[in-house]
Order: sequence, then C-alpha cells, then structure tokens
Amino acid sequence: MRNHLVLLAAAIGPLLGAGTVEAQHSGPDPGARAELQLGVEAYLARNVELARTHYERALAIDSTEFEARWRLAEVMLDIGKQTPDSVKSPARDSLYALAEREARIAVSVAPDSANGYYVFSASIGRTSLTKSKKERVRRAGEIREFALRALAIEPNHDKATHIMGRWNAEIMRLSSIERFFAKNFLGGKIFNAASWDSAVVYMDRAVALSPANIYHRLSLAEILVDMKRYGEARGHLAVIPDLPLYDVMDPQYKLDAAALLGRIEGKKDKGK
Repeated sequence: MRNHLVLLAAAIGPLLGAGTVEAQHSGPDPGARAELQLGVEAYLARNVELARTHYERALAIDSTEFEARWRLAEVMLDIGKQTPDSVKSPARDSLYALAEREARIAVSVAPDSANGYYVFSASIGRTSLTKSKKERVRRAGEIREFALRALAIEPNHDKATHIMGRWNAEIMRLSSIERFFAKNFLGGKIFNAASWDSAVVYMDRAVALSPANIYHRLSLAEILVDMKRYGEARGHLAVIPDLPLYDVMDPQYKLDAAALLGRIEGKKDKGK
C-alpha cells in the first residue's frame, strides 16, 4: 500500500504556464518581483536549484509574495523527486516537509488561488512518505480535497487535473484486500470514490489541456496499460520522444516512456 498511497499526488509534472508571473496576489516590491521573474526563468531552463534561490530571495524581500511562495513549494518538490522514492533520503524527505509548509502558507495568503491548493495537494502526497499507514490513508483524502478545490477555482488547471487522475489510478492499483483494509479499518471510505474510468477521464483531460506535457501523457499511458488498452497507450507513448523538455524530470520520463513502449510491444487490447 505504501508505494501507491505516497504517489497519489505525483502530478508534479510540467507546464503550468510558468513563463509569466501572476499579478493578482503578488506584493508590490519591485525587488521581490525581479527575483521572482529570475526564478521563473531559471525554472523554465530546468535549473531548479537556482530557481529555488531566487524564490527564497523574493520572499526575503517581501514575505507576502504569494507567487514566489507557491512556486518555492513546487520547486522544492521538483528537487526532491529527483531522488527516487525507493531510496532512503532524509534530505529529500526534509524538502518535502518544507514544501508542504510553504504550500500551507501560500493557501493561507491566497485562499482563492488554484495554484496554492494544487501545490498543497501535491506536497501532501510527497510528505506522506514519512507517515504511518493510517496517516497516509487520511492524507489520501486531503490530496483529493485540495486538488478538487483547485479545480473548483480553475477548472482548466492541468496539474490539479493530473493529480485527480493519479489519485483514482493509485487507489485502483491497490489490491482488493488493501482497499478493504483501508476503507474498513483505517477510515479510508473516500476510496469508494475511485475508479479506473475517472482516472482516464481526468488524465485524458490533463493531456488535452497541456498536450506537450510529457508526464501527463506518460501517466495516461500507464493507466491505459493497467486497463489493457494497449493500442491507446502506444499512441501516447509514440508522441513523447518528439516533445520538448520542460520539467527537470523530463529526460527520465522519456526513458520511462520508451521502456514502457517496449514492454507492451505486440500486446493486444483486452477482449481482442
């Protein structure tokens, strides 16, 4: 159960439209805005460590700078996810905890922003790595809650949409025994809301909202493979090699896509 529950919010993939900075929740200090823009530029160049530095500088100048706050949380997750979950890493776990703290502050600063709820949902998923099984089940409900809050504010938010696709898929990937145990003994009745069909609907929409996003397509292909819809999966995987790099993990995602394409070569769809 551990591996699936902690990856429910693994939608920390690319393409939220990071090229311009938001104005509605940002502080007026020009120095903070300049550091924020430098951070965005570094992020677009996939230099996540430099982006983090600029976002932290922006917040040192103006602690009310909302966009720097949520972007700092996101970039901390991006730095941490470069260390696989299978590797024990206190440094990575500490980054995830810091990201959740920053995201929580972001939500309190701007409770009407989809970006704050999106990154809060994502960070909860990552910090679940260090929690007990019961706590991970409880946090699965929070992941869903905050992703849905983001979508209520901004229905076309591709990353929050991705999170909901992954949320459904990861719960459905649990064995029937694991789901029964979570629902009946750990308070995870919200798991009843999960389905493969919802996983496809959400992830397909994430791809439609951001077609060049490698992680969206890879995650959709993985779900389709789970459902033995190999032909559709191959269609998405075949597109990935030609997509531009954006996220710091995109080179790895391309390798993962190629490996998955190889594993399903020659497989026929269920019922055919």
